[in-house]
Amino acid sequence: MSSSCYCTLLRMATRKLAGTYDAALAPAGINVAQFSLLRTVQRRQPVSLTELGRLAELDRSTIGRNVRVLEKMDLVSLTRGKDQREAMVALSETGRETLDAAAPLWDACQTAVAERLGPQRSEALRDLLSAF
Repeated sequence: MSSSCYCTLLRMATRKLAGTYDAALAPAGINVAQFSLLRTVQRRQPVSLTELGRLAELDRSTIGRNVRVLEKMDLVSLTRGKDQREAMVALSETGRETLDAAAPLWDACQTAVAERLGPQRSEALRDLLSAF
């Protein structure tokens, strides 16, 4: 079924592309959403749940659920911040090891996607998506 709805087309493309990245990251035991959150934590750690949600553009309940999954996987640790009401997130040793294993898988997938699109379409896609 063909659609002219930008949102529908983007959602379909997103599912396909996320599936490609998920398959590439599977040997590391994480998916692309988890990889992205772990990378954000790595760059900002320790980072508050509120700030992590802002950076990931996820609401408080969604970021909380996603971080709890990462905590159960022993990829992050949660501690109390200076303000006892705020939880702080940091990578665990397992999280660092997982990111180390996943990074080359992500790099290879990123390269494969760029090669499939070609330089002009890759740049055009980045430009289009940056408009939002």
